[in-house]
Amino acid sequence: MTAADHSLPSFAVTTPLYYVNGVPHVGSAYTTMAVDALTRYQSLRGRPCLMITGTDEHGQKIERTALERGLSPQDHCDEIAASYQDLWQRLNIQYDRFSRTTAPRHQAIVEAFYQRVENQGDIYLGQQKGYYCVGCEEFKEERDLLENQHCPLHPNQKAEWRDEENYFFRLSKYQEQLEAYYAEHPEFIQPDSRRNEVLSFVSQGLQDFSISRVNLDWGFPVPSNPKHTIYVWFDALLGYVTALLEPEDEPTLENALSKWWPINLHVIGKDILRFHAVYWPAMLMSAGLPLPGRVFGHGFLTKEGRKMGKSQGNTLDPVALVDEFGADAVRYYFLKEIEFGRDGDFGRTRFINTLNADLANDLGNLVNRTLNMAKRYCQQVVPEIGVLPEDHILKQMGTGLGDRVATAYDNLAFSAACTSALALAQASNKFLDQEAPWTRYKEGNQQAVEEIIYAVLESVRLVAYVLSPIVPTLSTRIYQQLGFELNLSDRATLASQVPYAIHAQWGVLSAHQALQNPTPVFPKIEED
Repeated sequence: MTAADHSLPSFAVTTPLYYVNGVPHVGSAYTTMAVDALTRYQSLRGRPCLMITGTDEHGQKIERTALERGLSPQDHCDEIAASYQDLWQRLNIQYDRFSRTTAPRHQAIVEAFYQRVENQGDIYLGQQKGYYCVGCEEFKEERDLLENQHCPLHPNQKAEWRDEENYFFRLSKYQEQLEAYYAEHPEFIQPDSRRNEVLSFVSQGLQDFSISRVNLDWGFPVPSNPKHTIYVWFDALLGYVTALLEPEDEPTLENALSKWWPINLHVIGKDILRFHAVYWPAMLMSAGLPLPGRVFGHGFLTKEGRKMGKSQGNTLDPVALVDEFGADAVRYYFLKEIEFGRDGDFGRTRFINTLNADLANDLGNLVNRTLNMAKRYCQQVVPEIGVLPEDHILKQMGTGLGDRVATAYDNLAFSAACTSALALAQASNKFLDQEAPWTRYKEGNQQAVEEIIYAVLESVRLVAYVLSPIVPTLSTRIYQQLGFELNLSDRATLASQVPYAIHAQWGVLSAHQALQNPTPVFPKIEED
């Protein structure tokens, strides 16, 4: 998608493939906004990027949900997958591949991968006894269940006792290999809290896990025994591989792995950490494939301090939120106010106060008032000032901002990126008030007026640029009012039009560049 510098290493990143038991919730939106922001940043750096998202559509839970709705499983999946695509469009998510596990091309990849693992001797037929959570699509250890065999993640749903023939994957065979890999690649699981969870789980001893089900039609049959259906996780994780196929490629494993594999980063919620950080790498080891670069497990969201859920009556509809406040507002709040990797909370009052303080006041009002002064005092063009002194406070802050923000984005520290950028906007507001260019103008000190206005306009530009992965539409409005014919919202042209190496530095505004009439870039939210 991105016109990028192909001398730089490519960057492939995934959201989870979201389970289509229901329409997307705010947690799904949260993960996808973060991955989109990260991909936009990497595109600004000039890296060829591939952003993968999609839906996981097989399993007993889907079959039952479709039956309850009076739909065929495929019709149910088509409807829910479309609701994800609609929300991603509303949120200005510019993904490259939308992977669906019901796609015929996906079946070919699953069967080829299954054959590799079977040839390795890592699949065998056995008997599975235990409690099965349909919500998780997973057998549970009794020690992991609540009272009366309820799953902690689905407390309203009792786990079902199963005693059935299944095919198993020899996960236990890879215990030492996984532990050695974790030790040699401490960056593989992030943040540290998630890494510690995985190390603790693995140290208790890995058990082989079942990868097929009987009496289930909704899924791909096991190639060598069609009365078994391939288990949802063994199927779903391979959706990442299927997504790597070019549209015109024959769906072979070799074609899928030829360009973008290994994926650089999987971003997931912490509830599916075990599958991505234990089961998935072991499966890849068995198939003789390189492992992804990183698995990052972020935290859960609450609303007004309480866990969200239909039974609680306090769900948060991301579609309604975007329709009311706009994509940039939603993207900014969740990525700035919640430290990515930790649990976080949505509160409506805090949401509105944050947007008004940061985007309407600190940034939006700053843009408006400075452009108005440039129109009044500088003929509505960027003033020609020569070079600001090295100890100029805004120049000092702005000079290192691009590097600080780059480090934050690389570490998925979106909140830190926002805080660093806003600090320059806040300093600019304070600088304007202290330097009072309106007074200097009355005194006839035009040079001082022009230096003040240039410094603030350049600060505004820099803030808008480094925030553009998070608030692309707002940043574009600012850039265009500053006289640039650029669209920071269009990822396809970012690297070629606005390379980070240039625009993230101080001093990009050109003397005499024509400025547009100021219009509010983020109006204040008025709440009754």
